[in-house]
Amino acid sequence: MNKDKAAGKLDQAVGKVKTKVGEAVGNQKMANSGTAQQVKGAAKETWGNAKDTASSVSDTARTRTSAESSDLEQRTENAGHDIRAKVASTARNVKDSINDKLDDVQRDQRHEREDIRQVH
Repeated sequence: MNKDKAAGKLDQAVGKVKTKVGEAVGNQKMANSGTAQQVKGAAKETWGNAKDTASSVSDTARTRTSAESSDLEQRTENAGHDIRAKVASTARNVKDSINDKLDDVQRDQRHEREDIRQVH
């Protein structure tokens, strides 16, 4: 496991705890900070996975290059492009999903505050 993956896993765990504590004590700033740290951790872990994959693809390419140099080089470039595209797409999807959930939470919080104001 490379340091980016380890740091990402740690950030996710710490962020999860921070989110839970923030929610438990009613501190939205802390809860949001925890969620942001989870996102950051997921991005770090994904980056670590991408680096491992790129390293693996690169090692495989070097081994085969002597036998299949030009054809393999083109396939490796295409594979690298595809991996980068998938990682970028996944990061966008994760970001959008989390942002949607955060928007839902904020909307629920606004409604809850409005309900409280109407009661008083």
